Amino acid sequence: MRNIRFREALREAMIEEMERDDRVFLMGEEVGHYQGAYKVSEGMLEKFGEKRVIDTPIAEGGFAGIGVGAAMVGLRPIIEFMTWNFSAVAFDQILNNAAKVRQMSGGQLTCPIVFRGPNGSARQVGSQHSHSMEHFYATVPGLKLVAPSFPADAKGLMKAAIRDDNPVLVMESETLYGVKGDVPDDQDAIPLGKAAVVREGKDVTIVAYSRMTHVALEAAAALEKDGISAEIVDLRSLRPLDEDTIVASVQKTHRCVVVHEGWPYGGVGAEVSDRVQRLAFDALDAPILRVTTWDVPMPYNAKLELACLPQPDRVVAAVKQLVRRAQG
Repeated sequence: MRNIRFREALREAMIEEMERDDRVFLMGEEVGHYQGAYKVSEGMLEKFGEKRVIDTPIAEGGFAGIGVGAAMVGLRPIIEFMTWNFSAVAFDQILNNAAKVRQMSGGQLTCPIVFRGPNGSARQVGSQHSHSMEHFYATVPGLKLVAPSFPADAKGLMKAAIRDDNPVLVMESETLYGVKGDVPDDQDAIPLGKAAVVREGKDVTIVAYSRMTHVALEAAAALEKDGISAEIVDLRSLRPLDEDTIVASVQKTHRCVVVHEGWPYGGVGAEVSDRVQRLAFDALDAPILRVTTWDVPMPYNAKLELACLPQPDRVVAAVKQLVRRAQG
């Protein structure tokens, strides 16, 4: 067991899979000579050379399309977006080619490709660089999507994504790259579609993923001081979604709060809420609540940005609202 940073865990996963399978290669803006915009690919150019660690122009639609074509003819590309905000330029390649080629070819073609990069808000990067893009992509049949919260999960899910024969989107919170965590020396792939209960509790289920899992853990620590025991389900995988783990937790706690970084209209939180009310309605003692980013473009101002994003105090307030309702 080693204590390493989130970015180091991602790097290890890519290196190990590139060593295991010579069809795997990395391509994106600044992944090579600059060592990665966030240093995730540091040292990989020196190790694998320019044929397998490929710097690209600022042309997301172009290099995403090259990756899709390479995957269709038998390679296994890892395509890095400098930020998932920029993937909007490549949306057609992901939506209309990567996601659909298996079905539209009658299974004659597959698209084993990974799209990865930082997602969500950072710190004062403005509204055009602060989108939580998972809500857009999780709606698309044919895509798989993961959003790890801890280094061990980042490594395990990345390895699984690279080995998968379908397009997998790995969305990494920009604010988690420096976070440290224990990673087993023999960390293998973590199956896609499996959530994890990262904190046991009995009074309320808090469902979260990526950076919001850390916000939920802070909220749970504050709630414990008031005698409220919160169980936290870290989704890890958004599509496929592990509804069994969510439902089992809600049946245990009888209350549910979903926390996600993204706008409230539609999205992952709404999908989780729908499944809980359909599959665990009789277990609920109170309505399902969501804690989300406010329904506005992200402000640049630091205080306004913090006010927009889900914070532990907002999660605490939502939980206490449910507990008061049940007690009243």
